[in-house]
Amino acid sequence: QVQLVESGGGLVQAGGSLRLSCTASGHFLKDYLLAWFRQAPGKERQLVAAINIESMTYYADSVKGRFTVSRDNAKNMVALQMSSLKPEDTAVYYCAAQRTGNPMIASEYVYWGQGTQVTVSS
Repeated sequence: QVQLVESGGGLVQAGGSLRLSCTASGHFLKDYLLAWFRQAPGKERQLVAAINIESMTYYADSVKGRFTVSRDNAKNMVALQMSSLKPEDTAVYYCAAQRTGNPMIASEYVYWGQGTQVTVSS
């Protein structure tokens, strides 16, 4: 069993930056594909970024060039650096982990954090 805990969310003005972190306990993350999803009110959960065990990364088109996902296996954590934030980035952000599967599909992920709110004001 893997427990994931996100931190780093908050309120920021448009154009600002935030760094989200997700720390795992119960298992080592080095064998897992890790991802960040987000869900805005009334919308489906969508992939923001993912990073596989070889540190290959995937990004939603809407965040390319603005967000960077990284992992630190020694610290058992995954991070999401968010820059040039826009009001449409406002959502609850979740980290997730899976062993194998399509990194783009939320249902492929087995473990989820509780989420952290990111609010971007205009």
